[in-house]
Amino acid sequence: MSEVHVVVLGGGPAGCGAAYQLRREGKAKVTLIEQSQMLGGNSGSFEVAGQFLDFGSHRLHSACDPDILKDIKQMLGDDLAHRDRHGRIRLRGKWLHFPLKTTDLLMRLDKAFAFGAAWDVIKRTLFGKDKEGDTFASVLQANLGRTICDHFYFPYSRKLWGHEPDKLSGIQAHKRVSAGSISKILKRLAKPPGAGKFYYPRKGYGQISEVYAQEGKKLGADIKMGWSASKVVQLPEGGFKIELTNKDGELQTLKADHIWSTIPVTILSKMIDPPVPSEVLAAAEKITYRSMVLVYLVLPVDQWTTTDAHYFPEANIHMTRISEPKNYFGLSEPKKTTIVCAELPCKGGDDIWNMSDEELGQLIMKDMETAELPVHQPLKVFSKRLPQAYPIYTMGYEHDLEAMDNWIDAIPNLLIYGRQGFFAHDNTHHALYMAYSAVNCLDNEGNFNHQRWLDYRKIFATHVVED
Repeated sequence: MSEVHVVVLGGGPAGCGAAYQLRREGKAKVTLIEQSQMLGGNSGSFEVAGQFLDFGSHRLHSACDPDILKDIKQMLGDDLAHRDRHGRIRLRGKWLHFPLKTTDLLMRLDKAFAFGAAWDVIKRTLFGKDKEGDTFASVLQANLGRTICDHFYFPYSRKLWGHEPDKLSGIQAHKRVSAGSISKILKRLAKPPGAGKFYYPRKGYGQISEVYAQEGKKLGADIKMGWSASKVVQLPEGGFKIELTNKDGELQTLKADHIWSTIPVTILSKMIDPPVPSEVLAAAEKITYRSMVLVYLVLPVDQWTTTDAHYFPEANIHMTRISEPKNYFGLSEPKKTTIVCAELPCKGGDDIWNMSDEELGQLIMKDMETAELPVHQPLKVFSKRLPQAYPIYTMGYEHDLEAMDNWIDAIPNLLIYGRQGFFAHDNTHHALYMAYSAVNCLDNEGNFNHQRWLDYRKIFATHVVED
């Protein structure tokens, strides 16, 4: 029997992790297809003026599966730092440490906010918990009370997803809010996740995907960068023919026994032949993403602040977060310059999406001034745009997603997984766990254990984003 060929679509953590693990276990010939010249997807990194930058703020959390974390540590060695978190949240004009600290809350928390939150707890104790309901708003309000929701989660969610909280599904609350109850907040105060520490690579977060791809390539994986799948044809005899194109218009075709796709499921559905049924395409059109403009300011100082990331739930500040990459690994070089990255959620094609770099720089500096952060005239401003930054879980989205999922699931040897493939709110360690799980479902003869995969999917459904 000839070696089974698995083609992996997408060079993010889920794709690179699978390519490495498939080759390490010798289960398949592997070809990974990545349309850009950079690995990591939205979790990738790039270098500017001697600094490695990410597409926003990323960390590897201690919740990572121990075996996967062991692999990452072995591959990165001294290039992986274990760092204390030094984040801050601006709440009602005051800065609070993030992760939350008891002493910080007692000394700095706005008294009116503290009284309101305490009263919400008392009311819940005396009169019981409200029904959760089905919306993001009702779930969080039932569990956290009105004060925390009105002054933190609701304004933050409006900026992050561009919808009113009562228009978002309650699933979004369960997936995105790891401290989704007062008891969980108290537990986090007593024992912060990962002891308040995180892992971060020397050359930016994308180095995780890069080392997976490098090690996979050493084991025989073919990593094709700069190519994208334009058409996936189901063959009568089984398997697939994949048509590839690059930016120069060149064409290639590949045959595959299995396709493992980590690209957005909405894009995958439009490239499959025979074409998807009209009702499935209609469902795909209802699946929406929040876009993001990332604004990078090159500042003429060694270090802007000692904080790694600042968070802004307040409505009078446009950005949701601003981070300083040098602080993530604890780098002091290069001297006399640092770069900060501000995140502006938006809708593709709206006013923010279409702003020039100069306009974006002015907007961020105004936000810095409003937040009473240091303001320096930047040496340079540049931006990056992510069309599909965050899945948006509007009410009833799960029915449209299920229609797409069921149709794809019925195609033999076509697998979707990963953050984009599953339209999921997940961290990198979740995506890597999915990749390793998929490999565990493939035996040495090329048979995929679908029932085992369904069991893994029940585990994936319990994943909650670590902030």
